Amino acid sequence: FDVVHGRALLITIPNPVEVVTEMVRLVRPGGWVVSLEPDSEYLLCYPPNEAVERIGELFATAFSRNGADPALGRKVPDLLRRGGLHDVGVDARPQMYPPGHSRRTIRLDLVRAMRSQIIGMGLADGAELDDLDRRAREHLDNPETVAMFGFLFLAWGRKPT
Repeated sequence: FDVVHGRALLITIPNPVEVVTEMVRLVRPGGWVVSLEPDSEYLLCYPPNEAVERIGELFATAFSRNGADPALGRKVPDLLRRGGLHDVGVDARPQMYPPGHSRRTIRLDLVRAMRSQIIGMGLADGAELDDLDRRAREHLDNPETVAMFGFLFLAWGRKPT
């Protein structure tokens, strides 16, 4: 999320294997490569909310059509191994934030950033997006709402000496 400009930025990596290969090339022998990658396939909201669920569907569809892999986080340890790293490890944490935290609405912010693409793909119109955004934000502002927007995978591996 670009805090300075108040907008969400989506960056997709068309070939993650090439990125890992370059990371391994750049690290010196015995050095470590570390990656923190989101995995956004899952969405949990309790109590359930139709607007949050619909935003999750729109996000997943638009995100995937943009060439992103919503399940990339869980694949990073394998990418590191395939890149030739040893001592590969992984840890995962849920993306859960309290009401008022800027990351609590990250999925909504990303859908706002993809608004023109979502409309262009025919997934929703502007009126629906505005209504969904309003209702989802109201729900997430409630301190009794439990919301998780995927996992963050921390993966690491060491280049052989």
